Amino acid sequence: MAKSSVKFRDSVGAFETLKKEIAAGRFAPIYLLMGEESYFIDYLADTLAENALTEQERAFNFTTVYGRDTAVGAIVNTARQMPMMGGRQVVVVREAQQLKKIEELSVYTANPSPSTVLVLCHKEKNVDKRSQFYKHIAAGGVVFESVRPRDYEIREWLGNFVAGKGLKAEPKALEMLVEHLGTDLAKISSELSKLVLALPEGATRLTADDVERNTGMSKDFNNYELCKAVAARQLHRALVIADNFSNNPKEHPLLVSILSLFGHFREIFLLNYYGWLAKHKGVPMPSDVELMGVLRLPSPFLVNELRGVAAGWPNRVTFKVLGLLREYDAKSKGMGSGGASDGELLRELLLKMFALR
Repeated sequence: MAKSSVKFRDSVGAFETLKKEIAAGRFAPIYLLMGEESYFIDYLADTLAENALTEQERAFNFTTVYGRDTAVGAIVNTARQMPMMGGRQVVVVREAQQLKKIEELSVYTANPSPSTVLVLCHKEKNVDKRSQFYKHIAAGGVVFESVRPRDYEIREWLGNFVAGKGLKAEPKALEMLVEHLGTDLAKISSELSKLVLALPEGATRLTADDVERNTGMSKDFNNYELCKAVAARQLHRALVIADNFSNNPKEHPLLVSILSLFGHFREIFLLNYYGWLAKHKGVPMPSDVELMGVLRLPSPFLVNELRGVAAGWPNRVTFKVLGLLREYDAKSKGMGSGGASDGELLRELLLKMFALR
């Protein structure tokens, strides 16, 4: 099966479009929600169930089945039934990837009931796009492909998610959340919902103090502060943070610190490169808004912060830094580490970085 060309940003765009269509009361007869990222799939399935039926109608016209415990024939029979005391029924098939012979649903997808909204939650992987089952839904229903975010994609999504809660996150608060919550969208949604409830009534900003107070994450000892200290060539501060990390290895894995540093110095490298093009090739320097897109930064503040330290790391040095980070990425995975602890490796890495000229 050919690899999908759908990217995380495509999933986000399609997700927002579907939310608007559902809120407006525009429903398709069949929804195939498929892919690796379960958050989008669960959210859309729940939203369809809530919006396609009134509370009273759900008591009679809402059915949930699970792929492992049901058969294609049973789903077809349920979907063909007429709704009771209403004009529509909703049938949700959870864990549809466990449904045996799912392609046989083409018997129904070729001619779906106009009074049924059938929602297929097919997690972990996509269905075969060559099958008649898939082609029927693509032609007469809705196919949503849910793609997991990569590390560098989560920052923008998380910022938009916070904004959707009516809050503006301070840059440091956002970086702390990225580090603390990772790329699990369901976890992010759950934890942020709790965090929002814990904020004072009427709050419009999410600060680093808020994150520290409600997550237990230190606002002084985290990878955002480590990257800042290294970029500003504050050796003592960087080593203090590294010592804190070595005392809390479960909360601060070495690999995560290396990935954070790599991302930060990648941004420095690109910013310096655009500066070199402007100086030596006459190419206009991108605006802050354009740089936000190129550098994958959520705010002009972070662009300006990066600009303030980039001159201290010319690209001939930054290139060496990136090479060191690749070397220690391998060591963090046990290759050539000599049995050194994560704390020892991080300290060694930082000393080598600061020695570069």
